[in-house]
Amino acid sequence: MAMGTPATKLLTSAGVNFTEHEYSHDPNSTSFGLEAAEKLGVDPHRVFKTLIANVDETFAVAIVPVSQQVSLKSLSRTLGAKRATMADPAHAARLTGYVVGGISPLGQKRLLTTVIDTSAKDFETILVSGGRRGFDIELSPNDLAEMLSAVFAEIAG
Repeated sequence: MAMGTPATKLLTSAGVNFTEHEYSHDPNSTSFGLEAAEKLGVDPHRVFKTLIANVDETFAVAIVPVSQQVSLKSLSRTLGAKRATMADPAHAARLTGYVVGGISPLGQKRLLTTVIDTSAKDFETILVSGGRRGFDIELSPNDLAEMLSAVFAEIAG
């Protein structure tokens, strides 16, 4: 990728090993993560989606396999919050600087509290959005957690 995305620029500047995966995004697709898994020929349990949640009076990032949903109850419990709800997609886009369906956990406008589902540790590498539809980044879950100051917890349901 000639220009890169905020996510790839961040990883490159930090010296983190990653692999770029591009695919032809179908504009009619409604499940961006499952589309990525299918088009890249990767187990959907290894492809993770980035979700933005309202957690009490702030926002947090939940990273879960595309084959599952986030358990908002588990997310709020992990963060010591009373309540978590999904953020409005338009607000999530404004908050992160990325388009919905291409929200990367890396290179967002500001670093939000982040929780990665523990199942990520089952794999040597996982894939997350690279910052636009049709573009994923493959990297170590530990590198991802380190770059985001994230915690691992069982948040997929």
